[in-house]
Amino acid sequence: MAAENSKQFWKRSAKLPGSIQPVYGAQHPPLDPRLTKNFIKERSKVSTVPLKNKKASSFHEFARNTSDAWDIGDDEEEDFSSPSLQTLNSKVALATAAQVLENHSKLRVRPERSQSTTSEVPASHKVIKSSSDAQLSRNSSDTCLRNPLHKQQSLPLRPIIPLVARISDQNASGAPPMTVREKTRLEKFRQLLSSHNTDLDELRKCSWPGVPREVRPVTWRLLSGYLPANTERRKLTLQRKREEYFGFIEQYYDSRNEEHHQDTYRQIHIDIPRTNPLIPLFQQPLVQEIFERILFIWAIRHPASGYVQGINDLVTPFFVVFLSEYVEEDVENFDVTNLSQDMLRSIEADSFWCMSKLLDGIQDNYTFAQPGIQKKVKALEELVSRIDEQVHNHFRRYEVEYLQFAFRWMNNLLMRELPLRCTIRLWDTYQSEPEGFSHFHLYVCAAFLIKWRKEILDEEDFQGLLMLLQNLPTIHWGNEEIGLLLAEAYRLKYMFADAPNHYRR
Repeated sequence: MAAENSKQFWKRSAKLPGSIQPVYGAQHPPLDPRLTKNFIKERSKVSTVPLKNKKASSFHEFARNTSDAWDIGDDEEEDFSSPSLQTLNSKVALATAAQVLENHSKLRVRPERSQSTTSEVPASHKVIKSSSDAQLSRNSSDTCLRNPLHKQQSLPLRPIIPLVARISDQNASGAPPMTVREKTRLEKFRQLLSSHNTDLDELRKCSWPGVPREVRPVTWRLLSGYLPANTERRKLTLQRKREEYFGFIEQYYDSRNEEHHQDTYRQIHIDIPRTNPLIPLFQQPLVQEIFERILFIWAIRHPASGYVQGINDLVTPFFVVFLSEYVEEDVENFDVTNLSQDMLRSIEADSFWCMSKLLDGIQDNYTFAQPGIQKKVKALEELVSRIDEQVHNHFRRYEVEYLQFAFRWMNNLLMRELPLRCTIRLWDTYQSEPEGFSHFHLYVCAAFLIKWRKEILDEEDFQGLLMLLQNLPTIHWGNEEIGLLLAEAYRLKYMFADAPNHYRR
């Protein structure tokens, strides 16, 4: 009976085992139709059973239809040597294999050539774009051959992550590290920071378009409210707060093994290795131990929310910025064991306090049922429905809920959508804005969504839309793209923030 059912299944299946099918995501064009003409003719003769209409079916129906597909003994009972299944032309197979090998050999040569050009750049200049840019422009001429891959044409090929996802400040256009204008801005910051009482309003105004790398650690401490504006009090404040943090470590950290804290610590321990897994810095055991202490102490001191997945991401920008105070080169590959114990303790304590200040403003995002995120996602939906009704209706047509993609945007503050260097630049502005992380972030998300308007409207099914929204191609983004995004977000805020009826129906 099982054998009979399996035969029926293979007869009514549109795709036969071993048959040639388009490979989505492959880096070579589909088969040349001239080569497969005979194969298609032969196959059309075999397919005597009419195909079912492409109608949405339930998972249970799918399971019933395929439950016998791989039963034990099927291979022995099914006669795959029958003439009806011998449709694969050997000439077609050989021609196809040769074409695939040729295409792959070309792709292997291209990265090597591009890497040799990047290696000639002087050491004082930073690599901005990966070799995939040139490859993308070449591939654009092949789009007419890629009809089966239409839905994926909006997504560029993934480049090599370590080459482009550098943490240092740099523009995607390859601008010089320090222009005359940037030197003038840096001098302005230094004057503000060295004055007896730093003018925080003026500091926020200067920080909105970005903070120079050299003064970012001090600026972030001031803007977050961790350091006082008075320069004479800063040293004592830092010393007192750092001692207070390590007092918490001595008081609470040993309790991580107690029964009522084991679940919290276990979840933190699981999440830490997942934090920026492609950046070597965060995979170092010493760095992971620092993150575990920071997150566990914060969770113990905030029982209303405790630890929630996603909070682990919020430590990374602070850690990188305060680490850059002691490291001149790119920190992504830096070995933290080269730093003294005092330096590491300062970085850890400062990261804890600044993250705590941030979370104080958005803690309702992480309390039970996460009501803050629910409200923000609903506000995003209302805002998008007013500023781009076509995109909003496109989501409704294909039953895409905003919560399905925007929850992560709110929970992780777009950190999973942007390279870390872009997050750091974004947070320069967030800390300059009143309620930047809680209020202005909504308009940044709206601007970010509309940025991909064309790609969204090109997708015409639920799966394609979610795949796009969860894998947006921002890997090449730099300060320029973030600057444009923030400008658009500010425009939206100016139009809607003080006039909420504009986006209420």
